[in-house]
Amino acid sequence: MWNLVYLTTIRGLSVAARRLAYRRAVARRQNLNKEGADGSEPAPEPPLALDQIGQQSLRLTTMVLLLIFSGVLYWIWSDLVTVMSYLDSITLWHYNATVAGNAVLQAVTLCNLMLSIIVAVVAYVLMRNLPGLLEVLVLSRLQLRQGTSYAITTMLSYLIMAVGTTTTSLSSIGVSWDKLQWLVTALLVGLGFGLQEIFANFISGLIILFERPVRIGDTITIGTFSGSVSKIRIRATTITDFDCKEVIIPNKAFVTERLINWSLSDTITRVLIKIGVAYGSDLDKVKAVLLQAAHENSRVMTDPEPQVFFLAFGASSLDHELRL
Repeated sequence: MWNLVYLTTIRGLSVAARRLAYRRAVARRQNLNKEGADGSEPAPEPPLALDQIGQQSLRLTTMVLLLIFSGVLYWIWSDLVTVMSYLDSITLWHYNATVAGNAVLQAVTLCNLMLSIIVAVVAYVLMRNLPGLLEVLVLSRLQLRQGTSYAITTMLSYLIMAVGTTTTSLSSIGVSWDKLQWLVTALLVGLGFGLQEIFANFISGLIILFERPVRIGDTITIGTFSGSVSKIRIRATTITDFDCKEVIIPNKAFVTERLINWSLSDTITRVLIKIGVAYGSDLDKVKAVLLQAAHENSRVMTDPEPQVFFLAFGASSLDHELRL
């Protein structure tokens, strides 16, 4: 039964991942055809890298099936499983709790401690592997804007870890929220003063995910760095520049500094090409050749139309600029 359910589930995830890969391949092929409409041959299509999504989905599916079959086995062998009742008789410490307005003394047993550890481990596994499963099963079927799915999975990972560790895991060993709130308040004050930059980068990362001035895949310029946004993490955002080098920039810079997003709401951008020709050249011919090159490119817009300007007399050339 385990093999049947497990392999059937893996087959379903594989089919869903292949459908996602097919849709991505079709979209990429259409983009390549548009780029090759000017007569040039489109570049060969690189293989789709869905290994990370597949591995995350496989690990999460294995964990869920393991929990289900463990529950079934416990239900079958419940009369023989006496270990948990034995562990529940071992008291580790006591704590004061309020039940119906009355202060009572509660005991934390070894069973409660093991349950707390199991819950923390399950929450960690969910946080690490849930994004891939959501991408395959849910988010790929929705018509979401660019970067929305990344923001959803990131915030859901934070929520799972916070609820799993703080609320469920710690409450099972007697550390309730009314006891944690003063500690959390003091911790936030300490972070605000002692780890000011790290805390500011974390809050800035949340602002980026909600306000979305930059998204995964956007082409941006911040300071002297330009490139495409590849990762948005808790402390910093990774930009892949045009030389395929990864530049790690703190999240605070995206909120406090001037940022140029080339593709936030519109992907149309004017390109400036500077060209120098030798002294004595026919300037009318230079202008005609540059305009001809611009008009023959299918990706150049006709409105506004391309323009050529003679800017300056250089040291050894006549400096022109093609704007398109």
